[in-house]
Amino acid sequence: MHTLPSAPATPVLQGISSMATRQLLTELLALYAAQGGCAMQLESVGGVDAAKRVQAGEVFDVVFLARDAIAKLVAAGHLDGSSVRDLADSGVAMAVKAGAPQPDVSNAEAVRAAVLAASSLGYSTGPSGVALAKLFEAWGIAEHIQGRIVTAPPGVPVGSLVAKGEIALGFQQRSELIHLPGITLLGNLPDAIQITTTFSAAISPASLHQAEARALLQFLASEHAADAIRKQGMVPAGA
Repeated sequence: MHTLPSAPATPVLQGISSMATRQLLTELLALYAAQGGCAMQLESVGGVDAAKRVQAGEVFDVVFLARDAIAKLVAAGHLDGSSVRDLADSGVAMAVKAGAPQPDVSNAEAVRAAVLAASSLGYSTGPSGVALAKLFEAWGIAEHIQGRIVTAPPGVPVGSLVAKGEIALGFQQRSELIHLPGITLLGNLPDAIQITTTFSAAISPASLHQAEARALLQFLASEHAADAIRKQGMVPAGA
């Protein structure tokens, strides 16, 4: 069980996030600390696992997850609803193994054809994976491709399985694909079928560092963070 220590003179905040925001938060937390803000010890795991740990009573100063997951934790009393800040909007991109043929994904119909032609397909257990499953159902192809779908375990990047050849066509948050070797990024889903996840942050009511945590979230939601958010393949929330 993760417990928070008594407040030190210079606190080190404890945070947990999904893998989708790991690179972004690592960069922003370093920038914040360099500007005189307090440091954070951040743990990044699969979003589903992160939510389960908070639900089970594990306490972190700040939790960074998809907005829907944050809302559920607020409703259950694990996070302070007044502290919620939307940070970044993230779209889904597609990838194949480096050197593999690159299918046309320029429009929704082309993506549908690429899905039907792929020998295997992969997505995550997070919100984007749930939305993709619904998209395939809406297209009427879910049963046809069911046997070819590979769901990456929580915390395992879809792109890593694409790079190994275990998945022919992978879908995941662009932020989780752009830094992986061994894959070719095909681009984002077309606008007509794009799946956008808003990543938010909130503070635990049990945090011993409420003021420091709120100051951090104010920084992360400010223009000071905008360039880093865009560099990681996202856009500032609501932009």
